[in-house]
Amino acid sequence: MGGRPSMAVLTCTLLCSPHADAQTTADMGPVALRGTVSSAQEGAMEGVLVSAKKTGSTITTTVATDEKGHYAFPASRLQPGHYVIAVRAVGYSLNETKAAEIAADNVASADIALEKVTDLHQLADQLTNGEWLNSMPGNGFGCADCHTLQRIVNSTHTADEWMEVIPRMATYSNGSTPAQPQPLVPGPRQANEAPRNQAQLRRTAEYLASINLSKGPDWSYPLKPLPRPKGRATHVIITTYDLPRPEAMPHDAITTPDGHAWYSDFGHQFIGELDPQTGQVTDYAFPTLKPDEPKGFLEIESDPDGNVWGAGMYQGLIAKIDGKTKALSVYPIPREWQSNSTQESMVAPQFSNIDGKVWANNQDDHSILRLDTKTGKFENLGQVKTVGGQTIVGYGISPDQHNNLYVLQFRGSEIGRIDAQTKELKIYKTPFPASRPRRGRIGADGNLWFAEFGANAVAMFDPKTETIKEWLLPIKHSNPYDVVRNAKGDVWTGSEYTDRVTRLDPVTGEFVDYLMPQEVNIRRVFFDDARNEFWIGANHSAALLKVEPLD
Repeated sequence: MGGRPSMAVLTCTLLCSPHADAQTTADMGPVALRGTVSSAQEGAMEGVLVSAKKTGSTITTTVATDEKGHYAFPASRLQPGHYVIAVRAVGYSLNETKAAEIAADNVASADIALEKVTDLHQLADQLTNGEWLNSMPGNGFGCADCHTLQRIVNSTHTADEWMEVIPRMATYSNGSTPAQPQPLVPGPRQANEAPRNQAQLRRTAEYLASINLSKGPDWSYPLKPLPRPKGRATHVIITTYDLPRPEAMPHDAITTPDGHAWYSDFGHQFIGELDPQTGQVTDYAFPTLKPDEPKGFLEIESDPDGNVWGAGMYQGLIAKIDGKTKALSVYPIPREWQSNSTQESMVAPQFSNIDGKVWANNQDDHSILRLDTKTGKFENLGQVKTVGGQTIVGYGISPDQHNNLYVLQFRGSEIGRIDAQTKELKIYKTPFPASRPRRGRIGADGNLWFAEFGANAVAMFDPKTETIKEWLLPIKHSNPYDVVRNAKGDVWTGSEYTDRVTRLDPVTGEFVDYLMPQEVNIRRVFFDDARNEFWIGANHSAALLKVEPLD
């Protein structure tokens, strides 16, 4: 897996100093564990992620070292007990083992010495997908939704072998994993995914064979790690919550007013609820309506009453969990609208209190649907088309405060707006060509904030002036998936490829990129304004992550 942290297990030295005795920092108050990270090559190392996990716990806390190589864990985050320590610093390894015994009213100390990685393959094991894409010749290869690029670059397949592998991979649904492939049922969706142009297939196969290990023991191009975090990017606490099912694929993550986090399982018939205070997870199982079709949910969202809704993908349904009783409801798409390729990827109940309608879509034929919550009946508004007649592939849908709907054109450069009452459609084109708008949401400012996957940018649509503004991300191949603006005005997104969370001040244009402690493959992003917390799901590693900026 890309970017794995180095683990350690030896007990460190304890300093018997009370928390109240100057063992504090201005940002986090009393400290439970502190130390310095250094190496022979750099001396004190800034931007190293240091993680601590209590034995038997499912919760890991991560902090970053400052410009002097110092790190510190708040006492409020580490309860007494035995903690294993891990680090993430690309190009370095932790060869001595480290652990800490945390005791009440004492501060533990663990100084960490890292060693420079000299073996090329050991370095390669630490690279993120984004670092592989930055290293590869040409424009790279973006097949990293279902697995890491490590599986491609470490393979020894020849071009002829890739000619067999690629068509087979194209028949799997996007909720597949290497351990659990979910083939698409033969039909329009599978036919659309299968490579039809043999010349193009051959070019792809030859390219993949040129970037892997089919021609020798090492790669034919230099590996290019990204720089470690610096400055504000180190002012952060990250909490990782392991999910009880290791096969879980948390695609979307949100929180509800009670502070609980919810996630959609992209490969299984579950929506899960996490209590961040205890780490306890409750999984709600939904019925399998189409046994031969792939399983899993994509979007989840809460409505104004605190109910949680999920889009049931190839099972052809949207689902609801009652926020108070936890009762489950299932709303199948009418049978006459379904095929082997029906795909309910999106659901949007955020402003259903306006007119009692919940928006959804069918990714198969790209139609827009609407559920009447009182009658349980669906309305089909058909396809949304651009001025030139091109069908909008509405991968992202977002309602505004009047429950009008924005539809984001993932295969082009347009966003559409559907009036909830008149059903009138307006189309707006992004300034950046081939921007591929993906997902987003309405901010407290009334503007639509969304990701431009193809432009490597975040964008804002102002409905008052009907104009779009874009901000290009500073790290190449970030390829943002979703965007959220918080109440303070900062704009947040995450990368499928770089394991980084990005924070933008749209007034100054300043970006801050926080590195995550593990591979995350970020999809949906969510900001809990009440608690100043940013949430993501680690789609490839069965965990939810909470990011708390300290400034």
